[in-house]
Amino acid sequence: MSTSTMPALKAPGSRFRIVLWASLGLTTLFVFITSEVLLIADYPMYHAYRLQVIADRHLLIPHALAGTFALLIGPVNFSTRIRQRYLQLHRTLGLIYVISVFVGSFTGIALAAGRPGLPGTSMQAAAWMVCTTAAFIAARNRQIAVHRQWMARSYAVTFTFVSSRVLNLWPRYWSHLGDSFAAVGVIAFTLASLLIVEIGLNWRELTTRREGSSAGRL
Repeated sequence: MSTSTMPALKAPGSRFRIVLWASLGLTTLFVFITSEVLLIADYPMYHAYRLQVIADRHLLIPHALAGTFALLIGPVNFSTRIRQRYLQLHRTLGLIYVISVFVGSFTGIALAAGRPGLPGTSMQAAAWMVCTTAAFIAARNRQIAVHRQWMARSYAVTFTFVSSRVLNLWPRYWSHLGDSFAAVGVIAFTLASLLIVEIGLNWRELTTRREGSSAGRL
């Protein structure tokens, strides 16, 4: 195979990654404007929630910082180029990511304690910690391919902190955030995110027909 064909083979994957990260970035920007900026500006629909946030700031601040660190570190550590050129930076950021996940998980559970959303938050936090722990163990055992797969699952859960807020401007959805409907929503977003990652990780196997003898067929 000539070297001139290599860029053509790599292009689709590169374009997919660009579209993926651009989509995630635009979603994050949308949520930041419609949730965080309007929350600070005391948007009328968010007023009661704003008062709750102020009361819970001792837990919310470390929770928000941990989630932000995890959200920002993810794209950097997925970069093959950065990992190859700056391996120590990759490892340091990875450690900060792990710490951020556990801080974010436990403060999230503490924030939800005594509220209807606790089951959903607990499930989300458990999935976040399990995926991240599996990724960490795989990295320590130098199972790099397995590590990247578990990191993809972990980051999928990380991003649910953004994706689950996409519907905040919908009054009917927002009016249920204080009851059990919120817990169901968080669980649904978490499971959907993990399912999408699983399909992505196994896309080639799902879409490629394996050649073999009739004895190997179902």
